[in-house]
Amino acid sequence: MAEQAKTVDAYIAAFPEDVRVILGDIRRTLRQALPGGAEAMSYGIPTVQLNGHSVVHFAGWKNHISVYPIPEGDKAFEAAIEPYRAGKGTLQFPLGKPVPYDLIARIAALLAERRR
Repeated sequence: MAEQAKTVDAYIAAFPEDVRVILGDIRRTLRQALPGGAEAMSYGIPTVQLNGHSVVHFAGWKNHISVYPIPEGDKAFEAAIEPYRAGKGTLQFPLGKPVPYDLIARIAALLAERRR
């Protein structure tokens, strides 16, 4: 879909309107969760970096939005992310279902803690 985009704006713009809205909302969620974070493209997908280090990546796909990697957390956090696990380091949020933006913010915060 948007594999060759050179900027986050171009990446998001390459998707259909309904997916662009969700990607934009995830982008805003990550900006709020990671003040001072810098946007970049890494591995062909949008990435938020802190102090020059990649913290969290997000990507649009045909049927879902993915967030990478998955941080470790307490039992409540593990239970919250379980329905979205799609592999060792990937969470998938199906298109057409409500996106848990608060959970994505928590994921970003936990990942940022690992980087400190």
